[in-house]
Amino acid sequence: MSEEIVYANLKFQDSNKKEHTQRSEKGGAEVPSAPSHSQDKAVLSLTLLCLLLLVGLGVLGGLFYTTLETVIIKSNELQDIKEELQRNVSLQLTHNHNSSKKIRHLSSLLQKLATQLCRELYRKEPEHKCKPCPKGSKWHKDSCYFKLSRLGTWQNSEMLCSTQNASLLKLKNKSVLEFVKSEKLSNFWLGLSPRKDFAKPEKLTETFLSAGFERSMSDLSKMYCGYIQGMYISYSFCTVEKNIMCEETARSVQVESVLNDLPEESL
Repeated sequence: MSEEIVYANLKFQDSNKKEHTQRSEKGGAEVPSAPSHSQDKAVLSLTLLCLLLLVGLGVLGGLFYTTLETVIIKSNELQDIKEELQRNVSLQLTHNHNSSKKIRHLSSLLQKLATQLCRELYRKEPEHKCKPCPKGSKWHKDSCYFKLSRLGTWQNSEMLCSTQNASLLKLKNKSVLEFVKSEKLSNFWLGLSPRKDFAKPEKLTETFLSAGFERSMSDLSKMYCGYIQGMYISYSFCTVEKNIMCEETARSVQVESVLNDLPEESL
């Protein structure tokens, strides 16, 4: 009886071992099947993700290309506009420059005509309002000549003229020489450089046109200065007092002062 019980227990244990073995085998076969299914899902997900990335890159590339093309087109348009503006500005500047030259030329021509008309009016009326010189002075070429009502040494005479923005009379050219002769000046200082040696009177000729003038800073008490005596140039001590004639640059003739006196029919 006891042997049967032992046998039954052993058989039961053996059956349990087999069942456990079968379950283990079954469990061992099923364990790797779960990871195989998960890997497939992961590969599929990664594949889809890559496809989405590729599609995204394609879309971004298309957008970049379109944007770049638009930017290039706009840049070319702006460049064309810039070049057109530069051409217009260049043409306008050229036009303005030409217009300015024409205006300057016309202004210069008008000034010359006004000066010529004023000279004609001056010959008829020495104190005409168009005269570009102070009242009481004489107008010759581009200079005004006026006498001072006092006497002075050569140095004082030069200083008195300087205070009035003028200079002592000089023989600058042949035209001035002829003007001085026509004035028949007597005992008037001349703007020649003082000299140490005395010189005899010399005839008023073109030889004095090249004679320079230098303001002397040395003692003039023992030097000789030239003066006009009729048609001659004489010399005397610079400390002697003589008549004074100054010259200054004439102003520009005011066009309005000439036009206002012209007959209405000539305008």
